[in-house]
Amino acid sequence: MQVLILGSGVIGTSVAYYLARAGHEVTVLERQPAPALETSFGNAGEVSPGYSAPWAGPGVPVKAIKWMLMQHSPLVVKPMLDPAMWRWGLSMLRNCTQARYELNKGRMVRLAEYSRDCLKALRADTGIQYDERMQGTLQLFRTQQQLDGTAKDVEVLKASGVPYQVLDREGCLPYEPALAAVKEKFVGGLRLPGDETGDCFKFTQALARLAEAAGVTFRFGVNIQAIEHDAAKGVTAVRTDKGKFTADRYVVALGSYSPALVRPLGIDLPVYPVKGFSITVPITDADGAPESTVMDETFKVAVTRLGDRIRVGGTAQLSGFDLALNPRRRDTLEHVVTDLFPKGGNVRDASFWTGLRPMTPDGTPVVGATRIPNLMLSTGHGTLGWTMAAGTGRVMADLIAGKAPEIDMEGLTVARYGG
Repeated sequence: MQVLILGSGVIGTSVAYYLARAGHEVTVLERQPAPALETSFGNAGEVSPGYSAPWAGPGVPVKAIKWMLMQHSPLVVKPMLDPAMWRWGLSMLRNCTQARYELNKGRMVRLAEYSRDCLKALRADTGIQYDERMQGTLQLFRTQQQLDGTAKDVEVLKASGVPYQVLDREGCLPYEPALAAVKEKFVGGLRLPGDETGDCFKFTQALARLAEAAGVTFRFGVNIQAIEHDAAKGVTAVRTDKGKFTADRYVVALGSYSPALVRPLGIDLPVYPVKGFSITVPITDADGAPESTVMDETFKVAVTRLGDRIRVGGTAQLSGFDLALNPRRRDTLEHVVTDLFPKGGNVRDASFWTGLRPMTPDGTPVVGATRIPNLMLSTGHGTLGWTMAAGTGRVMADLIAGKAPEIDMEGLTVARYGG
């Protein structure tokens, strides 16, 4: 079967790889000159099934107001005359109940856990390398209130069979020894030993090479203009500045840019760009650097070791498709890494990056079929595209082949929005 994939971030490239492995003829269209040069380029580096949770939850509206008043705020909202932003925000507020939080988190963990298993198998099959580590995630709490508030998350982790450890201050130190120098700054943590880390950009580039070896054709520098559609035949072509491309099946994996492309087809896809930032710091003292990922719960910033670098990622900024680098966001990232790992690296030598996370209001991505028979969606993974990539690729390959995926698809498709 001929399959055309739109987008070569970590999601699109993963889908391409699994489809090629299943014997399909795959072409990928990408506007950049290489894979993973946008949102997949500089993310926090976490493969964190255990940390998969929607941003919408009980108490979040009140917390959001407090966050925006902080000096180093994890949330920045720039009000705009953008109906999509306001619809998305209102829908997110409707998901801030305990019942919806548990439902959405369960869906996310289901795909994320499966994806981590697929990544393990992929690694074993191919020997792919990407500065990977398998030493878990430590969610670090600076206050007792934060530590006590883990009870509801722990219930969901238990129900999903996700291993975890609730640790006091001293219990965190065997896993992150460098924190001993600043242990007065936190009270404990929640450790998720099944989580992994790795460089998403390196992974995607390496996976693209494996996909090409399996027969995938990547067409770079191609700007996608529209999807052509016939009521009887479904999608008939994708129009680009390099001409029209046709296939038997079409997969939209364009992250935050997906909704605009499918809206003319009558598909209302509630994915909105949530801007994130990262810095990448060269390690100057290996003993003073993190061993894996430390997630600072107060500032919602992840500090991750990637080979000889420290990746520091965080901040949620609602400002449309703006890609300007704001030095105030860099200040927050520098504050967290120097506060927790003051000897790990020199932030003056850090590179600064921003990208647009494609977020749904309920946190769960949109994966699978649409009401147009030959059109599939694979987008809306938010901060968890790297975590969910391999599983998404495998699920999409199974669906296109007409096979039942190995996980329940309930709540994962656009049908949950009436699409």
